[in-house]
Amino acid sequence: MRAYGAHDFEAIRNLMHPNVQWTLPGNGIISGTAVGADAVVKRVKTIIGSGIRTTLHYVLIGQNGLTLSLHNNATAEDGRVLDEELATVLTVEGERIVKIDTYLSDVPMMERYFTK
Repeated sequence: MRAYGAHDFEAIRNLMHPNVQWTLPGNGIISGTAVGADAVVKRVKTIIGSGIRTTLHYVLIGQNGLTLSLHNNATAEDGRVLDEELATVLTVEGERIVKIDTYLSDVPMMERYFTK
């Protein structure tokens, strides 16, 4: 979360396996599967660039990785609002993230905020 909060994209990239995959539900511009560290960093830049404020609730540790319990909120200049709870599950092999799965509390809200 430090690298994310500091917008340290090189540090974020270094946490990822080169072939990392990140799935995010819905049909917004950030939805689908981002494949590769560069695609993951591009998605992170899109999220940060949209004015999202992310609050970390908990870090949950598992056998093969960890889950981040988060809250995202933002209000776009045109009045669109994002206010959602989410869980981001990170699967780790060795010391690199190989898979990211994000689960959202309100997919339609995310789609409206991140319109195509």
